[in-house]
Amino acid sequence: MVTDSEAKAVALSYLQNLQVQALGQHDRKLSFQLMECILDHYAGAIRDLGDVLLYGICEAIDGEKDPDCLVLVFHIIESLAKLYPDPSGPLSKFAQDLFEILGSYFPIHFTHRKGEDDDSKREELSRALLLAFASTPLFEPFSMPLLLEKLSSSLPSAKVESFRYICYCTPKYGSNRMVKYAQALWSSIKEATFISPQSTVSAESELMGGMGFQDNDIMTQAFVLLQEVIQQDSIFTNLVLSDKDINIFVNSLIESMDFGDIPLLVRQKLHAAGHILSVCAKSSVASCNKVFETYFPLLMDALVISPAKPSQESYLDDDCSFVKLNFGALYLCIEFLGACRCLTASFDNFTLVSDFANQTWCAMLHTFSVPLMKGFISFLGSNIVDNAHNAFAYLCVKGLQTLSTFPASYVPVSKPLYDSSLLKLVSIVTSEINKTFLWTSALKALVEISLFIDKCPDSERASCFKSTVVEKIVSLISSGDITTSSSLKLQAAYDIGATRKEFMVKIVRGLDEAIAVHFSAAYELGNLESDKFTTELLDTYSNRVLPWFLETGDSEEIPIKFALSIWANIENSRCINPRHPDNARNLLGATMTAMKKAVGSCTVEGQEMIMNKSYELLLASNCFESMGFQSDNCSIKLKVLQQNHNFDSSTHRYEWLISLFASVIIALRPHTCLPNGKMMMQLFISAILNGHVPSAHALSALVNKLPSQITGINSFRSISLEEALDMIFGSFIRTSSNRSMSGNEIDFGGLKLDTLRIQSAKSNAVIGLAWIGKALLMRGHEKVKDITMTLLGLLMLDGNIGDSNQLQEWNEVCDEENVHQLVKCAADAFHIIMSDSEECLNRRYHAVIRPLYKQRFFSSVIPILLSLVVKSESPSVRSMLYRAFAHVVSDTPLTPILSEAKKLIPILLDCLSILSMDVLDKDIIYKVLLVVSGILTDKNGEEAVIGNAPRIINQLLDLTAYSPSMAVRETAIQCLVAMSELPHIRIYPLRTQVLQSISKALDDPKRIIRQEAVRCRSAWYVFS
Repeated sequence: MVTDSEAKAVALSYLQNLQVQALGQHDRKLSFQLMECILDHYAGAIRDLGDVLLYGICEAIDGEKDPDCLVLVFHIIESLAKLYPDPSGPLSKFAQDLFEILGSYFPIHFTHRKGEDDDSKREELSRALLLAFASTPLFEPFSMPLLLEKLSSSLPSAKVESFRYICYCTPKYGSNRMVKYAQALWSSIKEATFISPQSTVSAESELMGGMGFQDNDIMTQAFVLLQEVIQQDSIFTNLVLSDKDINIFVNSLIESMDFGDIPLLVRQKLHAAGHILSVCAKSSVASCNKVFETYFPLLMDALVISPAKPSQESYLDDDCSFVKLNFGALYLCIEFLGACRCLTASFDNFTLVSDFANQTWCAMLHTFSVPLMKGFISFLGSNIVDNAHNAFAYLCVKGLQTLSTFPASYVPVSKPLYDSSLLKLVSIVTSEINKTFLWTSALKALVEISLFIDKCPDSERASCFKSTVVEKIVSLISSGDITTSSSLKLQAAYDIGATRKEFMVKIVRGLDEAIAVHFSAAYELGNLESDKFTTELLDTYSNRVLPWFLETGDSEEIPIKFALSIWANIENSRCINPRHPDNARNLLGATMTAMKKAVGSCTVEGQEMIMNKSYELLLASNCFESMGFQSDNCSIKLKVLQQNHNFDSSTHRYEWLISLFASVIIALRPHTCLPNGKMMMQLFISAILNGHVPSAHALSALVNKLPSQITGINSFRSISLEEALDMIFGSFIRTSSNRSMSGNEIDFGGLKLDTLRIQSAKSNAVIGLAWIGKALLMRGHEKVKDITMTLLGLLMLDGNIGDSNQLQEWNEVCDEENVHQLVKCAADAFHIIMSDSEECLNRRYHAVIRPLYKQRFFSSVIPILLSLVVKSESPSVRSMLYRAFAHVVSDTPLTPILSEAKKLIPILLDCLSILSMDVLDKDIIYKVLLVVSGILTDKNGEEAVIGNAPRIINQLLDLTAYSPSMAVRETAIQCLVAMSELPHIRIYPLRTQVLQSISKALDDPKRIIRQEAVRCRSAWYVFS
């Protein structure tokens, strides 16, 4: 432990013997760190060194240029200011010398940039220098002239930094020191913001009536400084209000009538003037009084608005519109209202309330708020609100919003006018949907009003908003009018409901009622409009309402009620009339998605309620009996599989029932009990063979989540994983105890084709097996190998089935074309197994997912596929093997691929070559090309790439002319750019060939391809 006396001795030795600037960078940094440590931890021990310490530090830091050392230097000066805070202390004699050193570094600017970290280092230095500038008021006589001088610099960054430094230093130096710079500061702020505004029209300008501007960095910092200095001393407010330029400009607004006649520069100045005066008004009560006294009567005269009479303060008369549409005056008026609202919001509701009534601004606002609000309402209800008057409409809506969001203690309008304001806004939302701009502005205003009510609780206003706005929106959804803009109505309902739980619950009830009404019309009558509207209702529920309740951490009451209501609607509808098949499919898809999300968000208990309801309805609807099942069946008979192939065409009602039941099963948690697992298995297996994909998803979800063993009193009703697999494998696959994934025992007859007399059932069985295999793989079950080997066996069929003794049964059920389709389906099954699914088997629906399952499957299957590719002599078989290989590789994370890159690159190139022969495979080619791109751009794949560089380049050159896919061409060219980074000795011989081929891409019809081709050509020209 270093004592104070030892620290002082070290400091003295440092000051007397160390020539810091004569040292190297590393040693200088160490010396500054030593001094920093002494100042921070032993300040009391060295305080009496006084002049000796200050002189020594000045000598040590003078002329330092290294960025890392400068950060320490600036902190040392900041520490000195803390060590000697007395204005007449030792620091006062060295303040000028120290600031001469500091000032030489302002503004921080790197003349020689070295890398990407320069910006962060510059920001760190600038922050440290700022703290040093503001560390003591003794620097004020030297820093302020420097900073004011830099405000006239031609370098924008110097202006930004100067405004930032002055803003930070102002409260540190104190108003007594800063007041002498008031005129100079205001002149600089006015020049930057008003005289020469550099604001640009923002992307949201159209939504703000053409008055949306994005201030540049200089203006932003200038406005921040203005707010700071006004809060420090009222003299700055006086300077603004007495400014000749500002006053002339505001007076000139009286003559400006129409927004379209105002030039851009004048609008920029109007934006700046409004911002300046608004900052003044909301800084304090006294400043607000001065602003209102100076300008508010002028603005009211420009708008020809008279003070309200006592008898007119609580009702809306017929003659209350603006006599003159003066945009400039109206704009400033709205800015003033917003400033007042911000000012009142900054005070506690229980303080100063009695004093506000006596304030000038409050009295004037109370006098004119009633005719103002009446004018806003009247204008929005007039016939002149059209695209030409969007700017006025925006300001009127904003005015209503502002007056409606004053804190209750300072509310400037009566309750009747508050109600009238809400009624006008909600009437626009419900009846002016064709006026997009006005509709959007009104909806945003209602949302802001509701958010304010939630932030500042007011039971009276909340009740008024609920009865006036929420009830109206709910009735709009529930009404029979669905012919126009239903999406906008639903957007309005959600946006308003999302502001407050109480409102959202009310909106949900309206959605439930609308779904019940229109679902019946769509389901039973085939009404096209009801089809579309119900689909939109369900999408809103799925994508917005349910996620909102999950984010707010609410109970599961809403999703349970929703799911049960859907089943109730199905139960009450005895038939389905799919008059418009496409819309009917969309409706079914939306209903299934909503059902899955609702069930998935419930607890086990809630899921069991929904499960029992759905199962009871299936039993009552004779679904199981219609499929040939009895409640005591425990296996699927071949007769059932053969006779019910026309399941989906026999009754659309059964399709809906089983699809929704599958949706419930997909989203269940692993511990949710099933009422009769064996019958469910029978139902789904039969449905899969008839092409019902949701049943495949449901069956895979069961296989993924079922427990290995079932024990307990209810075991006769449930089913274990092993029992389920026995049913599945007993129906589809011949298994043997010695099957393994060694690549040597592929069973070409593994699929029980003798049970599948209908050709489509074979492909359906393959799809079903793929989903089951995916479920087993994700949970890490060993029986995935049986499904994998069956699929690999199908890949080896070449259509010449008559020559194989192993496949005699195929002669009876398949021709060459059907074999090809089945084999292609088997190859695509590997995509199902490896890809991520949004429909099922994901974390949202509580799937059991073992870590690294894709990597394990890749490691076990790829060696077999590579072996089969080498052994195969049939072009068709090789094509299907490459297709399966492409699916496995493209859906595998890059890391395991990189470890096998040397083996895989030749196969990947062959895969691209073969698949490019069929234009229908363009999506697969693109995914494989992305894998190649990943290898090319990763350091771990560099060795494998270098060894195969010529082949890779030749294949990429072929793909640059691949016409079916722009994405393939673009990626191939980008890969060639990456290849140009390889050692030149490996790629230089191909340079001419690359440049010749890439020149053709310069004429590609797509602009993005031409741009990439130019970049590629430049990259390959570098080493010419």
